[in-house]
Amino acid sequence: MPKTMSAAEFKAKCLDVLDQVAARHEPVIVTKRGKPVAQVVPIVKRPKHLWGAMKGEIEIRGDIISALDVEWEAMKG
Repeated sequence: MPKTMSAAEFKAKCLDVLDQVAARHEPVIVTKRGKPVAQVVPIVKRPKHLWGAMKGEIEIRGDIISALDVEWEAMKG
């Protein structure tokens, strides 16, 4: 659950709150008279190029090139 703080508290601690949001990657909801009015969220960095964007994120286990020893229904005549 995101952290919640009053607008007055946010005003007093604005720069510290921004630093915490950036460091922890957790949003903060700002309230006024107990009702949410704004949400401070971290910026999501997107890769400049799609090529290589997932490098190091995927692990291949086993042989992905050789044919399977399974006969598919579509291949039956």
